Amino acid sequence: MARPTVHDIAREAGVSLATVDRVLNARPRVREHSVRLVQAAVEKLGYVRDVSAANLAKRREYRFAFVIPDNKSQFVATIRDALSDAGRAPGPDRISIETILAPTDDPNATARVLLGLIPAQFQGVAIMCPETPQVRDAVTRLKQAGLAVVAMISDLPSSARDHFVGVNNVAAGRTAGALMGRFLDQKPGKVLVISGSLASRDSIERRFGFDGILAERFPALNVLPTIESRNDNHRLISIVRQILVSHRDIIGIYALGSGNAAILDVLRATDTIRHATVIMHELTPITRAALEADEVDVVIMQNVGHIVRSSIRVLRAHLDKTEIVESQETIRIEIVMRENLITV
Repeated sequence: MARPTVHDIAREAGVSLATVDRVLNARPRVREHSVRLVQAAVEKLGYVRDVSAANLAKRREYRFAFVIPDNKSQFVATIRDALSDAGRAPGPDRISIETILAPTDDPNATARVLLGLIPAQFQGVAIMCPETPQVRDAVTRLKQAGLAVVAMISDLPSSARDHFVGVNNVAAGRTAGALMGRFLDQKPGKVLVISGSLASRDSIERRFGFDGILAERFPALNVLPTIESRNDNHRLISIVRQILVSHRDIIGIYALGSGNAAILDVLRATDTIRHATVIMHELTPITRAALEADEVDVVIMQNVGHIVRSSIRVLRAHLDKTEIVESQETIRIEIVMRENLITV
C-alpha cells in the first residue's frame, strides 16, 4: 500500500492543502475545528511526516553555533577540525556552523559569550564549558529565546539544556580505575590523579568513577587528592614535581583531561614515566606519540567526529520535533593501547 500523502489528509479531513500544511507545521491562524479534523485524518491514515523531504523542498537552512574553550589544547584542536569537516560535508540539508571561542576559566565571560548569541542568527547551540550558575542562567535565557541547546563532552545536567552528547564520564573513570588496578596487579602503592579543572563536570565524574572502582576492587591502592592545575601548565609542572619528590611510592598516574603535554614533560624529567602506570584521556598527536614510545599505557578516548555529527543531528531533531535515535547518538568509550593504535 502506498504511503498516505498530504493530499490524502486533505481529502479525508475535507480541508484545503494550505490548511493541512499550516496544521502540520504548527502555524497560527487555524481554526480549532480544522486542527482536530486534520489530526484525526493523520491518525486514521497513519501518516508519518518525512521531515527531511519537507526541509529539502523548502530549502531549509540550519544555523548552529558551537561554543568551545578558547585554549591551545590539542583536544580542542581536534574538535575544531571535526567542526570544519562537518561544515563541509555534503548532504540534503544546508547546515551552517559557526565556531565561537569562550574563555576557559572565567564563568562570567563564558556567560557573556552565550548571552551574546543573537537568536535571529542561530537556531541551536552546542556548548562545551564547565557548569556554573552563570552558565546555567545563560542556557535558560537561550532556551527562552527559542534555541535548541546541547551540552557537548562535559554535561550541564542542572541547566535547561535539551540533550547531552558525549561518553558516560563516570563509566570512563571506572574504566580507567579497572585498567589501573589490573595493570598494577594488586601491588600496593599510591596513585596520583591530575586534573586541569575540577569545575568541569567530566573531570568530577571521571574522578568519582575512578575512586569507586578502586575502593571496590583494588583497596591496596591509595589514591591521593586530585592535583588541579587550573589549566596553568607552569603551575601543573611545579606542583606535580613537588608531589613526585614527596611521594616516592607513586606507582600510578591518572590524568583526567587537559594538560597531557605538561604532565608528560614532568614525568619524563623526574623519571617517573619509566616505572609508573600512566593512563590518560583523549587521543591526540601528543598522547599517540607517548603510546608509541611506551610512555603511556592506555588512552581512553571518545570519537570527536561522532560527537560533532551527533550534536548536529540532535539539534536538528529538537528543531524538527522528531525522535532521537539513541543507538545512533550513543558515544562509545574507546580504549587505545600501543598494540591497537594502527586500527584507530
